[in-house]
Amino acid sequence: MVRLLSTLKPELPLETVSKGKLPGDLISEGVTFPANTDLEGTYKFNSYRLTYRYEIVMKPKFEFGLGFTAKVRDAKIALSSSGLESEKTNVGFVPIINFRMLWKLNEKFGILLEGDALAAPQGRAEDVLIAATYRVSDHLGLKAGYRILEGGADNDEVYNFALFNFASAGLFIYF
Repeated sequence: MVRLLSTLKPELPLETVSKGKLPGDLISEGVTFPANTDLEGTYKFNSYRLTYRYEIVMKPKFEFGLGFTAKVRDAKIALSSSGLESEKTNVGFVPIINFRMLWKLNEKFGILLEGDALAAPQGRAEDVLIAATYRVSDHLGLKAGYRILEGGADNDEVYNFALFNFASAGLFIYF
């Protein structure tokens, strides 16, 4: 059996605020933040994804699929300190490769590796999950595992890379 998958997946909003001091001057968007002053930084990276995946292998104990994800990112990096402010925002399209592999240990338990990833001269993006799965019934399943989200860009306009690690849990509903 071959399945085609198409999903629209809005990711949870990802925004983090950090405070601290830097030992040297920092220039952001033409604004110079002096060394050893209190800084507040906001990093936002929300994404919306539409995935098309072709399930290449559909065996009783093993499934594997490859596809394409069209990701729209809504990003912001903002800094503020003592009346100084800078902000860089960007909304853009990122094409990435989608993959999914499920190894079924038995009828109830499995190991799932799935994600979106691609590297190019403009930057890279990885969002990968490894999880244990448990089939509760014919219509319900659970997953729990580790998710890594990493990526960024290095070009004339911006240098930005971020790494986030998550414990992840999810619910499958089978129709």
